[in-house]
This record gives sequence, structure tokens and C-alpha cells, in this order.
Amino acid sequence: MNSLILDKTFTKENYTTNRLAIAEYDNCIFEECIFAEAFLSDVNFVECTFIECDFTNAKTQQTSFNTVEFTNCKLLGVLFNGCNPFLLSFTFTDCNLQLASFYKLTIKKTVFKNCNLEQVDFSMANASESSFETCNLKNAIFDDTIIEKADFRTAYNYAIDPENNRIKNAKFSKNGLAGLLTKHKINIS
Repeated sequence: MNSLILDKTFTKENYTTNRLAIAEYDNCIFEECIFAEAFLSDVNFVECTFIECDFTNAKTQQTSFNTVEFTNCKLLGVLFNGCNPFLLSFTFTDCNLQLASFYKLTIKKTVFKNCNLEQVDFSMANASESSFETCNLKNAIFDDTIIEKADFRTAYNYAIDPENNRIKNAKFSKNGLAGLLTKHKINIS
């Protein structure tokens, strides 16, 4: 059984060179920590907060993220689809998630606020009721994705095919309607 670490703050730690201990971290705060290329397999994060951390290409096979908040973090290329799906829930604010993947994950009600989601893979994910507030979705992949009741009203640069995704009751602004018609290659002015 993994050890339990409660209510601890970690500041400016580098887990690329010194691996984070396999444990359950409950209600912990990680500030300005480096997880780039780090192995986080089998680590459990419960109600943790990550502030200004770098997770570039972190290995998250069977990592648990349960009610976790990421603020101003770099999460380039993180393959969240390898995470433990049980009780998976997180919030992203002011984060860079370029090239990340949520392939086939259930991420209902996930909040993405002011995030760079360029080239993120949402294929076959269930992102229903999620919010994409002021997010850049340039070249993000929505393929057989469930985005019912999701909020894209302030998102931009997206291209979502309504015929290939479940979008019932999703919210879009009038300015963003062109992103639903991209495949038709028509000019809208």
C-alpha cells in the first residue's frame, strides 16, 4: 500500500532528476515544481493544487488525478489518456496543454479557462458539460467526441464537425459558428 502524504507544500522541487515518491498526495500544493519527463506512474493526487509547474512530457501511466487544479502550468504533450480513469477530475486555468491527449477519456464537467489547447486530442473523449472559456483550440482534434452541453462561447480557432461529434445542447457564439462549418470550405464574412 502506498504511503499517505497530507497537507504538504512542495516548492521549486525538481522531479525530473529526483523521482517523486509513489504515494497518495492528499490536499498538497506543488509550486514551481518541475515534472518534465518525470515518471508519475501509480502516484495518486487527491484534491491537490499545482501552481506554475512544468509537466512537459511527464509520464502519467495509471496516475490518479482526483479533483486536481492546475494553474499557470505547462503540460505540453501530457498523455492524460494513460491516467487512472477512476474519479478522474481536474481544472485547468491559464495552462499550456499543447499536444496533450485526452483520447477516450471521460472528462465530464472539466473546466479549461484561458488555456492553450492547440493540437490537443479529444478523440472519442466524453467532455460533455465541459467549459472551454477563452481557450485557443487551433488544430485540436474532435473526432467522435461527446461535447453535449459543453460551453465553447468564448473559445476560438476550433474546427468541430457536427456530423462526427455529439454536440447536442453545446453552446457556441455566433462568431464561432464558422468553426462548425470548416469542413465545407466556405467563406463566411
